[in-house]
Amino acid sequence: MQNDEHIVAKQIGRTPRGFLKVESYCQYGYPKVIQVYPLLREGENFEPFPTTFWLTCPIIIEQISRLEEQRVIKQLEERLAENPELQVQYNEDHERYAKERFSLLKPEDKAFLEERGLIETLRERGIAGIQDHRFVKCLHAHYAHHVARGSLIGRLLEERFSIVECPPNDVRCDVFNEKEL
Repeated sequence: MQNDEHIVAKQIGRTPRGFLKVESYCQYGYPKVIQVYPLLREGENFEPFPTTFWLTCPIIIEQISRLEEQRVIKQLEERLAENPELQVQYNEDHERYAKERFSLLKPEDKAFLEERGLIETLRERGIAGIQDHRFVKCLHAHYAHHVARGSLIGRLLEERFSIVECPPNDVRCDVFNEKEL
């Protein structure tokens, strides 16, 4: 696990906050998606953290970023608005996500958030902390959720775009070799 955290830190360029575990590995054995604790506390500082699944694979992050730049979020929102069945699936994804995120909280952290009036932030908000399910926020969070648990938005991205891991002759995370660890 310490090795995983080190690799994730190299992948994302900083120490991962709230790291719980690697949720999914790529075909080369490197972390692809991690699970993050829903409350980040450092001394007196705290922050409810609505993103439970965090995409760490550099090559997939780049691909998803390009899709966001190409306004794919707007296209997905239009498709959801036109198709009530997809909207129902999308709502169910948010509900499942919120329920799982809330279940990760320790009882003392639930009490801590309740005292501060922030418990609903983690109990009810969906993927990436979104409130209004007519909209899509952060394709990275949706795709990470898809890799971890399966989801509508991730499936739609895979159906429409070629989201691929590194080719065998250019495995990005190989630069984090044993000598560096």
